[in-house]
Amino acid sequence: MITVVGTGTGAPVPEDVLAGAALVVGGRRHLDAVRLPEGAERIVLGPLAPALDTIGEYVGKELPVVVLASGDPGFFGIVRALAERFGAGRLDVRPGVSSVATAFARIGLPWDDAVVVSAHGRDLRTAVNVCRAHPKVAVLTGPGAGPAELAAAVGEGRVLVVASALGDPERERVERVTPAEAAAKDWGTAVSVVLCLDEARALGAVRTVAGVRAQPAGWALDEGEFTHRDSMITKFEVRALALARLGPRLGDLVWDVGAGSGSVAVECARLGAAVVAVEKAPDGVERIRANADAHGVGVRVVHGTAPEALSALDDDPDAVFIGGGGRELPAVVGACARRARRTVVVAMAALDRVPGAREALTGAGFTCDGVLVQSSRLAPLPGDVTRLAATNPVFLLWGVRTPASSEGVAQ
Repeated sequence: MITVVGTGTGAPVPEDVLAGAALVVGGRRHLDAVRLPEGAERIVLGPLAPALDTIGEYVGKELPVVVLASGDPGFFGIVRALAERFGAGRLDVRPGVSSVATAFARIGLPWDDAVVVSAHGRDLRTAVNVCRAHPKVAVLTGPGAGPAELAAAVGEGRVLVVASALGDPERERVERVTPAEAAAKDWGTAVSVVLCLDEARALGAVRTVAGVRAQPAGWALDEGEFTHRDSMITKFEVRALALARLGPRLGDLVWDVGAGSGSVAVECARLGAAVVAVEKAPDGVERIRANADAHGVGVRVVHGTAPEALSALDDDPDAVFIGGGGRELPAVVGACARRARRTVVVAMAALDRVPGAREALTGAGFTCDGVLVQSSRLAPLPGDVTRLAATNPVFLLWGVRTPASSEGVAQ
């Protein structure tokens, strides 16, 4: 058997687990904290592949192996790699308390509604977008993806709790800092986990399902679910297709440019994405914020006119929705297409705006498709009679980035 022991957050390694082990594998601090059996070989974990090869040699000789890991080794830990290589039936896992559970315990918060994301050896942008979209996130950090880098990307509006050396009675530190404070500090290598909190929403409702909140029961909400001006809102039929083409999901960043009431922005946020809404009208800005608050989601609202306002947005979006259809539309579409990582969706009421928008998408290397969306809704008439009331037709174009056109987009 390969015995995998979770340690490092206060739980000692039982001596009987180590007794008789021919090979003990773990991080240097874990190995230094235990007394190895006489004659046992010790391997300090660095690159995983050589360690797995050595474990395989001992397993092949039917010699007992002990692997020491941090916290719960089945939670973003080494159990996955061991099970894939040697089979789950060969593992005897003795979990400790995970660093995430310990960090939340230290600050007295429940974490059944927390989203946990790993940035260890992974693209930091996914963790950043999850932090922007959700009020309670735990980030497992790594080299180049620590508290400073996370804070610099997330920006203001959150509180960071940096938990270091959890379980070490002499070195443990749990610090509550602003993003600016976190970004300006060298945190070293002892960070266990970073909690990113919107403290106003840190105590959510009682949960039935842990982690990210359940997906909404429906989308393409009726226009009456949003505050809007003079019916200036993307109709739900158009919004349904736009959402299908945008594909907003957890870890994505979506721009809603010319957001109006923010109905598309809010719906993308309800589906888990981080969202930036760009709107030039001051009353529109307030309307978007009110609609986001009414639906319990976070939307960053930027007051400005596209395409100029887009230059202030540091992070490239995965998907962009563009509403409206003024004379600047081709320039706006082009600016968005140059930065979008996956797709751009454009809604237009005027026929003469379609060629310019399409040319801007194809000129940026996107494959382009589109439809004219026409619908008629049931409308009651006196005498218990129903008629069909036509809505204004809307052209919906969407461009999808081809692999060859992605070279200029930051990955």
